[in-house]
Amino acid sequence: MILSDVTIRDAMRAGRIVIRPYRPESLGTNSYDVHLGPYLSVYEAPALDARAPNRVREFRIPPEGYVLVPGQLYLGVTEEYTETHGYVPFLEGKSSVGRLGIDIHSTAGKGDEGFCNYWTLEMSVKLPVRIYAGMPVGQLIYFEISGPVARSYGAKSSAKYRTVSAHPTPSRMHLNFRDRRPSRRTRPARRRRAAAGRRG
Repeated sequence: MILSDVTIRDAMRAGRIVIRPYRPESLGTNSYDVHLGPYLSVYEAPALDARAPNRVREFRIPPEGYVLVPGQLYLGVTEEYTETHGYVPFLEGKSSVGRLGIDIHSTAGKGDEGFCNYWTLEMSVKLPVRIYAGMPVGQLIYFEISGPVARSYGAKSSAKYRTVSAHPTPSRMHLNFRDRRPSRRTRPARRRRAAAGRRG
């Protein structure tokens, strides 16, 4: 079930949902509007590597706005810091943003119970669009969870995005490869045969 405006307010009073800064006018019927933070990042390399950290160039959105162009991935960040305890948050783009041809996330619309951070946005556009820091960019929707949670996101040692930052966070996919070194048993058969030949 999706939480209503009344239930979201009740959960905030109970400390189960945290939104900072909070604007009462941003609370919708069953969602909360979040705003674009002041920073954008772009990857520096023309080709990215999933097994390695990829360098980014971060810059502040100027007061006159910044034009996003097609074919470029931009990492943005929400102005709001949020916490969600006992619910599952979803971040979706606002319809007015979508009608400008702006996608605010590639795949990462679902948050996790226990996520406590700013939201990094994976932004792309269909047409050149000028954007501004502080503009409404998305909406948070909260779902109830059926059953107890064994480990909250913040308690998982494998959680890669626990470090709180008001800046866009680039992909940390490379951390998934750190413990995947091939053992002797998993070496290719060709290498095993070559090693056996040398011993003979």
